[in-house]
Amino acid sequence: MSSFSDPNLVKKLGELNNTQQSIQTLSLWLIHHRKHAPSIVKIWHRELIKARPSKKLTFIYLANDVIQNSKKKGPEFAKNFETVLPDAFTNASRGSEEKTKQSLERVLSIWQERGVYDKHFIQKLRHSLDGKPDVPKVEKFEEKPILSEKPGKKSKRQIEPELSLLEEVESMQAHINAEAVDTEELVKRLSDLEHSASCDAIVREKIAALPPEVSDIGHVDKIQDRKAAEHLSRQVDEACVLLAEYNTRLSAELEERRKVALMLRGFINQVKGQMQDTEKQLLDYRSKLARVSTVRQELMSHIQNLPDLTKLPDVTGGLAPLPSAGDLFSYST
Repeated sequence: MSSFSDPNLVKKLGELNNTQQSIQTLSLWLIHHRKHAPSIVKIWHRELIKARPSKKLTFIYLANDVIQNSKKKGPEFAKNFETVLPDAFTNASRGSEEKTKQSLERVLSIWQERGVYDKHFIQKLRHSLDGKPDVPKVEKFEEKPILSEKPGKKSKRQIEPELSLLEEVESMQAHINAEAVDTEELVKRLSDLEHSASCDAIVREKIAALPPEVSDIGHVDKIQDRKAAEHLSRQVDEACVLLAEYNTRLSAELEERRKVALMLRGFINQVKGQMQDTEKQLLDYRSKLARVSTVRQELMSHIQNLPDLTKLPDVTGGLAPLPSAGDLFSYST
C-alpha cells in the first residue's frame, strides 16, 4: 500500500476518472489515511478548483464516497469537508451544463435522505448552486452507479450479459481499422503484457496470504473486545486497498489486451491481404516462366534442326587461285 504524501495525493487525483472503480479505489486509500484528513480535504479542494469543468463532478463524487464510507470509522472527513463544500459546489456548478447541476442536486438529495448533513447545511449547499433548480427525484436520473448505495439495494437497471474478451474482439471484427499495423509497436505491447498485473506473482502471493477472517462475515460475531475489532478493521482496510488497486490494474490490463487483440486481428487481416497480393504475383510470374520455358524449348528445337557447317565438304581445295590486280593489267613483251 502506497504511503501518504501531498505529491502522491495530487498524482492520484490527476489520475482519477469518472468510473466507480477509480472513485472507490481512491476513496479506500483516502479513508485508510484518514489521520491526514485536513491535508487531504485541503488538497482535494485546491485540485477541484484547478480541474477542468468536466472533471469537477468526479471530485464531488469522490468526496461523497469518502464522507459516507468513513462515517463508521470517525467524523474526520465529514467535518473537514463541511468547511469547503459550499465553495466546491459553487465552483463545480458555475457555467456547467444542466445535467451536471442535476447530478449535484442528486448528491445533495442523497445526503439529505441519509442524514449525512443537517437540512440547514444542505440548503446552504443548494443556494451555492447557480439558479437554485428544484430538487429532482432520485429515480428520474439514470446516472452511472458511482454514488454509494445502501447495502443490499439492487439496481433497477437490467444487467446485460458481458461478452468474453474473445467474443468482444470477434464482434468488433467488422469495425477494425484498415490502416497498417505498426509491427514494432505490436511486438513491444505484446512484450509489455508479459509484465502485466496478472503476471505479478508478488501481489498474488500477498492476496493469497490475507487472513481468512477479512473475507468471512461470520468472524465478526466472534469478536469480543474493541482491540480485536480495531485490529480486524485495519486488516480489512488494507485488504480492500490491496484488492481494489489490483482490480484496477487488472482492468487496465484487460483494456490493453483488448487493444492488442484488435491489433493482432488487424495484423492478421493485413498479412492475409499481403498473402493474396503475393499469390497473384506468384501466379503472374509462373505464367511468365511457362512462356519463357516454351520459347526456350522452341529455340533448342530450332537449333537442333540447323545444319552442322563443320560437316560440309571443302569446295575451295581444287580451284586455282584468283588472279591478282597486277596479273590482270600486266602485258607480255
